[in-house]
Amino acid sequence: MRPSLRQTVVAVLVIISCAASLWSQTEKPKEIKIGFSIENTAGERWQTDLEQFQQRAHELGAAVVIRNAYGNDDLQFAQVKDLLNEGIDALVFLPHDTGKSARFIDAAHSKNVPVISYDRLASAPLDLYVGFDLFAVGSEQAQSLVDRAPKGNYFLLGGSLMDSNSKVVRAGQMKVLQPYIDRGDIKIVADVWVPEWSATEAYMLVAQKLKELDSPLTAIVASNDSIAGGAIQALQDKNLSGKVLVTGQDADLAAVERLFDETQLMTVYKPVGAEARRAAEAAVQLARHQDVDGCTIVPHGDLTTKAILLTPVSVTEENAKSTVLKDGFQKLESVRQGLSKENQAKLEK
Repeated sequence: MRPSLRQTVVAVLVIISCAASLWSQTEKPKEIKIGFSIENTAGERWQTDLEQFQQRAHELGAAVVIRNAYGNDDLQFAQVKDLLNEGIDALVFLPHDTGKSARFIDAAHSKNVPVISYDRLASAPLDLYVGFDLFAVGSEQAQSLVDRAPKGNYFLLGGSLMDSNSKVVRAGQMKVLQPYIDRGDIKIVADVWVPEWSATEAYMLVAQKLKELDSPLTAIVASNDSIAGGAIQALQDKNLSGKVLVTGQDADLAAVERLFDETQLMTVYKPVGAEARRAAEAAVQLARHQDVDGCTIVPHGDLTTKAILLTPVSVTEENAKSTVLKDGFQKLESVRQGLSKENQAKLEK
């Protein structure tokens, strides 16, 4: 018995409906595009951040567009506007001058694009901050010094004042140092902030202060490895390298070598691969209008913002092999090549 025309039409409609349903189920979701605006890729760590961020974003099905501003605020702003015009779904933003970041965030929010401030906390309302607990970084630095030298003359060597992180690190340092200062056990003989976290600037500033000091120096509370390197060079010029305790941050290759040379007491290792991957996950979640898990609330000025804070690790000669070298953040062979034969023997223990 042949089907009627009505039965045929109904059958065709059912087939079309099923096909459409199958297509909707198998159709891939829209690819997420994330813009990553970095103020400058110069510096050992930033390439690691970008590589890990891109890798994790791609694993989650997102494309990443990176713009490098070479330390120029106006160029970075122009690049952010270009990224927004390209239709990014989320902006990850490493600002040059955190105090001038409001226009970047306002531009993104005007297009309903969520903003993550990466590694440096921008001074404007944000959707999320991803970084390390920098107060803890400063505390670790200062504690390592007072454990070795609870009395003496201390030199405070802070980072760029355009970077809000510098003051957070300093606050952590002073939390530990202030009781010693109040008792008169520690005297602050110099307090200097280094423009752009520049090793060259640090060298010149420390060299000048060393000429002015009329009493022996005990320690330099250097807020990262770059300026620690500049300070140590200035100490070497005065035959004081290894005699003055120096801190750092970032676990740069040169800094890890200096741990074994005993010209730098410690550095702070921040597993930046974990930071970058976590930021990529959060960016994809925000772009898809999903909640971001694992957030805390941090104050900045009169504002508060959601934040993902990772834990830093204090690194010395004693635990370098079980931390930065074990993780592969620095390669054992690379460190070995930078050491004298005598200090290579320490590495083999």
